[in-house]
Amino acid sequence: MTGLPYPVADTGAPVHTQDLIALHESIAELLARRGQWRQAYEHARQALDLVATQRAGPSLPLIPEQFREEVDQLRREHAEAREQAIRDALTASYNRRYLDQRLVALVEQSPGGAAGLAVALVDLDRFKLVNDTFGHHVGDRVLQRVVTLLQDDLPEAGFCARYGGEEFVLVLPDLAATPAVELAESARMRVERFAWDSIAAGLRVTVSIGLAHEPLDTASPEEQLHRADTLLYDAKRAGRNAVAYLLDGQTRLAGAAGHRRSVSSSATLTPRRPM
Repeated sequence: MTGLPYPVADTGAPVHTQDLIALHESIAELLARRGQWRQAYEHARQALDLVATQRAGPSLPLIPEQFREEVDQLRREHAEAREQAIRDALTASYNRRYLDQRLVALVEQSPGGAAGLAVALVDLDRFKLVNDTFGHHVGDRVLQRVVTLLQDDLPEAGFCARYGGEEFVLVLPDLAATPAVELAESARMRVERFAWDSIAAGLRVTVSIGLAHEPLDTASPEEQLHRADTLLYDAKRAGRNAVAYLLDGQTRLAGAAGHRRSVSSSATLTPRRPM
């Protein structure tokens, strides 16, 4: 079923009723996934009305300009709904669903000879103490600011996703190990050096990071996240506020921390890491 074509003003390109029906249905599905049932129902109802009109025979219920504006509005709503469905509501970083899907896609679509994939698992140090001392409202502001700081210097293909609670993941595709470690260390320093007193007097925030780098043709998203989590535990155990990574099979700390502290690699992932 191709639908009834309506000419679009200014372009002369035909737009089919079926296209409009598909847009309504797609938006309804996205809104339903987000629990916005009333809005989802309205779009589903409009799709059904268009189907009924289509079956009744040819008609032109809208003048071309009105039709063009409605199609444009629906496309904007569709793009907005899709974007909101993959974003964390509090921090506006990507959510876990997007992270899982994107990691799989990066591995499956990796070109030969790519520099590799770096995954950095970031955890706020002693975040429970921040909430207990300053309140959850300040804690929310801290999470939002940390995301801004983490995303400040990401390469074009990189992104930040909320992994859960106060944990975030930086995904850095097509980046060699050394620049990936340098980027993670820069992000750690931005968090440490931010003027947290501007949010609450006496507030101090640091993060620990575990960075796992793999060639894209051998990377497994689940295993790479597991390795990044193990390295994050090493960073916590070494005193927090550090980036831990592997070099020649040995766990190292990036930047100045590597000169001041020692760290031993964890043979297995400890179920509960230090806060």
